[in-house]
Amino acid sequence: MQRKEWFELHDHRLFPCFMRDLVTDGLEALWDITNSYRVIVPRLQAAMDEAGTGQIVDLCSGGGGPWLRLRQEFTDEEGLPIRISLTDKFPNHKAFARASAISGLDFCSAPVDATCIPAELNGFRTIFSSFHHFNPEDTRAMLADAVAQRQGIAVFEAPKCDLRTLLALFMVPVLCWYVTPRIRPLRGSRFLWTYLLPVVPFTLFVDGVLSCLRSYSLDDLRELTDGLGGEDYRWEIGEERGGRIGITYLIGRPSMRSPVDAELAAAAD
Repeated sequence: MQRKEWFELHDHRLFPCFMRDLVTDGLEALWDITNSYRVIVPRLQAAMDEAGTGQIVDLCSGGGGPWLRLRQEFTDEEGLPIRISLTDKFPNHKAFARASAISGLDFCSAPVDATCIPAELNGFRTIFSSFHHFNPEDTRAMLADAVAQRQGIAVFEAPKCDLRTLLALFMVPVLCWYVTPRIRPLRGSRFLWTYLLPVVPFTLFVDGVLSCLRSYSLDDLRELTDGLGGEDYRWEIGEERGGRIGITYLIGRPSMRSPVDAELAAAAD
């Protein structure tokens, strides 16, 4: 397996909570202005339609992730806007409340560990650029749980260990300085730790590099899904291009038939 074990600054237990919120706010603003995930819309919509669901449970949502901008692109089977629940192990409550007020997103205020999802959170699971935070054992368990609960899961990763992506990271501090005045509410602490003491742009850059170094390759993803799901659960792995950087994807969804239906069909044959 190519993926190496590293840690990121804002994930460390000693990283201050208020600073983590500033970083996730900045990251959400970067996703919003670059709209890097727009290329995955047709593929995810097709997977949700195939799984027969209009409910999303977003894992490791940070400051809201790309859903504030992407939500308007998706509809359920009846053509209505899909329902999205934001979750995180360290919920950014202010950002979640802001996302709910602006875009009508739901959120779970209690901590949600992506490797141990409460049974009441039903829906197609998504995780954007956070899958690499988990070691192979945890990622395999995360995928196996989606299979066991017959829920769809879609992993989308912008970080990858290639020259094009690593070079693009040098623009992250500049973009952070550019988008910060647009982040609401305006706070003195945000300006302090972004401009006077540029901890936020520094953290975003360093964690971006570390994310690329610890990312899963396409072969790694194939290894993680090998033997999971059987014939009634389908996996799709690849890379979607169309923006400045490609988006690696891993999408799994159950077939519309239940395992019992499949057994009856096999017996009939």
